[in-house]
Amino acid sequence: MRKAAVIGIGSACFVVGAAYGVRGRSSQLFGPSVYRGRGKRKSIALTFDDGPSEGSLTLVDYLEEQQVRATFFQCGMNVRRHPEIARSIHAAGHEIGNHTYSHARLCPRISRKPNLLSPESIYSELSRAQEAIQSETDVNPTLFRAPYGLRWIGLAEAQRRLSLLGVMWTVIGNDWKWPAQRIAKLVLRKSDPGGIICLHDGRDIQPKPDISETLLAIREIIPALKDKGYSFETVSELVKQDMTCRITGPETSPGSTNAARQGIY
Repeated sequence: MRKAAVIGIGSACFVVGAAYGVRGRSSQLFGPSVYRGRGKRKSIALTFDDGPSEGSLTLVDYLEEQQVRATFFQCGMNVRRHPEIARSIHAAGHEIGNHTYSHARLCPRISRKPNLLSPESIYSELSRAQEAIQSETDVNPTLFRAPYGLRWIGLAEAQRRLSLLGVMWTVIGNDWKWPAQRIAKLVLRKSDPGGIICLHDGRDIQPKPDISETLLAIREIIPALKDKGYSFETVSELVKQDMTCRITGPETSPGSTNAARQGIY
């Protein structure tokens, strides 16, 4: 009985630990990653996943009007579909990151037939997106965000080979399913100095996605944050990461270990 209890507790701890490693925003288990800046400045980063899409142009126009620069994590397949939109986003001064080629779920589902991706398949998803973005925009991304925020075995090596730093978030707006007012309310409530906001200018790799609620929400979010004294930065500006240090892991300076554990800079 006692042995069975110990095994049960051990199994439960393993499951909890694995779940944290897969999705925990400060987890470094499956690759180097950040989820916020230090918060020493009253600045924040807007990020948009799953684009580019037709609606991205409306979003970029509004960001230009507000003099806000953001970070766009783009799917390679969508970049191939809309190369001119991807180029327009870059030309407007925004940062472009890698969001895999096909918005693949990197972590297997718990089922009888899990969709288990091999480490080489994970690398292919990242490298194909990297190639698409680079060929269409002349940008070589240095940041990566896993679809659904789910990471898995093989991702760390893929990031290392491609010199990519993972990026999570402090608040995700659920803008693919919520109305604008609810999105804005959540984002504004959870925003804080150094935070990274995750929204979407696409819907995975769907053609002609409806991002109207995101567009409405952002018109509430940006003015409200400005009224609170926030400035907006790209993720790279917010975390001011030393890419070589974070990805290849050379010796760290005194006091840097704790920051790395917390996923901040």
